[in-house]
Amino acid sequence: MILEFRKRPLDAGVTALQIVGNIHCGPECARLEREVDAMIAARETRVIFDMAQVTHADSAAIGAIVRCFSKLKGAGGMLRIAAAQPMIAYTLKLTKVDKVIEMLPTAELAVGRFSEEGREA
Repeated sequence: MILEFRKRPLDAGVTALQIVGNIHCGPECARLEREVDAMIAARETRVIFDMAQVTHADSAAIGAIVRCFSKLKGAGGMLRIAAAQPMIAYTLKLTKVDKVIEMLPTAELAVGRFSEEGREA
């Protein structure tokens, strides 16, 4: 399946990046990072990766997700992961990525966490 990205603005200045397809080493990982680079350039730094339609992510994809998190954080933003499929969520937990990048069951809940963050500041 060809990897696709669909951006949609959400509440509180948050952008959801819906990822559709498989993320594997090589071109797909590079495309994901380029997409995040473009979002940072457009000042879209509060990002949710909506992974409901990602069917497979290999170890290189996990690394790319962490690099995207680092880029967004370095730009003053934040990344959250929403709706990861069970095997992908398991892999993210097994690799302890969930200790660094908050994972939520839906994009709507992830937006709510951004809103809570704003109230705490």
